[in-house]
Amino acid sequence: MKQIGITGQAGFVGNHLYTTLSLDENITLVPFERSFFDDSDKLELFVSKCDVVVHLAAMNRHEDPEVIYNTNIQLVSKLIAACEAKGATPHIIFSSSSQEERDNLYGKSKKEGKEKFASWASTNNGKFTSLTIPNVFGPFGKPNYNSVVATFCHKVANGEQPTIINDGEVGLIYINELIQFFIRAINGELEGIPLGTNSIEVKIPPSYHKKVSAILDLLKAYKTDYMEQGVFPSLEQDFEKALFNTFRCYVPEEHYPVKFTKHTDNRGSFVEIARTQTSGQFSFSTTVPGITRGNHFHTRKAERFAVIQGKARIQLRKIGTDKVINYELDGDTPAYVDMPIWHTHNIKNVGDTELITLFWINEPYNPEDADTYFEDV
Repeated sequence: MKQIGITGQAGFVGNHLYTTLSLDENITLVPFERSFFDDSDKLELFVSKCDVVVHLAAMNRHEDPEVIYNTNIQLVSKLIAACEAKGATPHIIFSSSSQEERDNLYGKSKKEGKEKFASWASTNNGKFTSLTIPNVFGPFGKPNYNSVVATFCHKVANGEQPTIINDGEVGLIYINELIQFFIRAINGELEGIPLGTNSIEVKIPPSYHKKVSAILDLLKAYKTDYMEQGVFPSLEQDFEKALFNTFRCYVPEEHYPVKFTKHTDNRGSFVEIARTQTSGQFSFSTTVPGITRGNHFHTRKAERFAVIQGKARIQLRKIGTDKVINYELDGDTPAYVDMPIWHTHNIKNVGDTELITLFWINEPYNPEDADTYFEDV
């Protein structure tokens, strides 16, 4: 059982890493709070419990670059001091940045922080891995802070007009791909450039190179086709699937449930459930009154629940939070709700008659698939 602590576990990368590692029964996560940096006793207790410390806590933006530099250096220094005070030698994994090579104080803070950790490892017989990370995008990034993708997704999904300041090509990595690098580092599976005794640097290459305008064009298409017309875009390419899954997490919760157009004549009714530009699997279920189905979440799949008969309550909750979103649907007015990734979800028959639900998912069901995890809403 490996004990792992993550400074900055509430941040964008930290939250994804913490949630992913929590699915591994061979790992115990040591809780961390930002306030530990202001309490040497708590910080020392934290490092003494850890076999591995992933240091993600850092300041990325501030109107005064000196504040960024000083803050990041102080965080590194306090973590090293805590280790030295307790004689702790956890494997420290450091989140560095491709901005190390640029002439700015943020990049300087990352470079000097890396050097401080490498020196600590050499002096104290510790172990240190520095991961130089390209631009990261994915669900739950903070707009106007974490990435241009987060900013564009938020603005487009909420009907705002993004502005392109520099239409250059950006090197990107999707958060799920980045997390696998951290896991490999934790398991000692990465090879890199030696920084000193027991220290290596691993430069993670971008998975994609995209022009800023091309990203924005795709997001605008998602707004028109998906949000306004209910059409699932092509999800065959890895980047487009990653970008779409990111975009869906910025769709306002009040967008759902979306009502279908119902065509009725003397023969009965016709309702179109889903249009897609990609492959997928359709299925249906019947549910007796009072029964709940689901209580699981996905890490990559797009899924639609469409109620066509009976009354249902669909619930969603983002993993790691307590807020539950409730949607009430009635087959007399057919409607659907789409499930964003990293949201546990269920559907309950809250009526007195049989509930009929149609499902569409972009990947065929596979009972051995590692994408579905069970957790109660």
